[in-house]
Amino acid sequence: MKAAARYDGKIDICVARPVNMSEVARLESLSMPPIDPYERRIDYLRVSVTDRCNLRCRYCMPPEGARKLAHADILSYEELLRLVRIALDIGISKVRLTGGEPLVRKGIIDFCRRLSRLPGLKSLSLTSNGVLMEECARDLFEAGIHRVNISLDTIRREKFYQITGVDAFDTVWRGIRAAEEAGFYPIKLNVVAMRDMNEDEIVDLALLTRSHPYHVRFIEFMPVSPEVSWSPRHFVSADEIIARLQTIGPLEQITAAHTNGPARHFRWPDAPGVIGIISPISHHFCPTCNRIRLTADGKLRTCLFSDEEGDIKSPLRQGASDAELADTLRKAIARKPEKHTVQPDLFRKCQSRPMVTIGG
Repeated sequence: MKAAARYDGKIDICVARPVNMSEVARLESLSMPPIDPYERRIDYLRVSVTDRCNLRCRYCMPPEGARKLAHADILSYEELLRLVRIALDIGISKVRLTGGEPLVRKGIIDFCRRLSRLPGLKSLSLTSNGVLMEECARDLFEAGIHRVNISLDTIRREKFYQITGVDAFDTVWRGIRAAEEAGFYPIKLNVVAMRDMNEDEIVDLALLTRSHPYHVRFIEFMPVSPEVSWSPRHFVSADEIIARLQTIGPLEQITAAHTNGPARHFRWPDAPGVIGIISPISHHFCPTCNRIRLTADGKLRTCLFSDEEGDIKSPLRQGASDAELADTLRKAIARKPEKHTVQPDLFRKCQSRPMVTIGG
């Protein structure tokens, strides 16, 4: 026992309270990522902040554009902050902001600043097409975003226009350099490999890793949007990509720092950068998938290749408590499928809405 004298001369007796082991276990469980039915720890949330985009990439958006969400249908920043905070409370620790193009949403820098201060957040990153990166890079870095993925499917101006519908290659390249100067690391350049479009640039894009400390990541073309023209002839497999790169010299497979996602990593000797290969179709990584998605209109998706969505916006706006919203997240994770069913020789459209409305 411990005695403490008060100014009125009385003695206050303080007795140590026994440790409640069940309470300790409960608190410890809050820091552990939730586990889905297939024993995968789900610790990664991708948050789409908008369905708007300033490019029209042919593999993402229909040529005539996608129907835009009404402003009232998009989650506010306050709603997003609350949902991310609840996700962190149940054990999510990594968050990536996506779109559309996240940098087109007004107030995104302040939102990033507030988001980066949430307790329990271990990793905060952003995926961008790079068009606005030059003007945003330093403010974004100071707001707490230190890792960025930038789409770069070609290093030829005329082909950039063919793929994106916008003559913005020089602007994007300046944005990449601005991100490097601001201190972002790693800078990951995402390349969707497409037959008859950019497969002849696979080697040239990979050679950027010999002159820059970038992570150039080749991603198999996926049949993800219903209105986007697609056939299996567009597909370039991960094995073919690796074979093309090995014509330059032997690749060393490595374990890259700052990565725990689906990419396999390689490097040419003495290269400052890293090559990543992401093969969701030919060598799918479903057994290690650790992510869920929150769309800009408040839907939870646990698999990119599935149309199943859980609604969290309705309970959020109908006054649900934090505990009830946490339960909604857990129930979504409990429905995460074991694997997708898309195969290289049996492509089918696997989503009822364009990728731009889901989030990259």
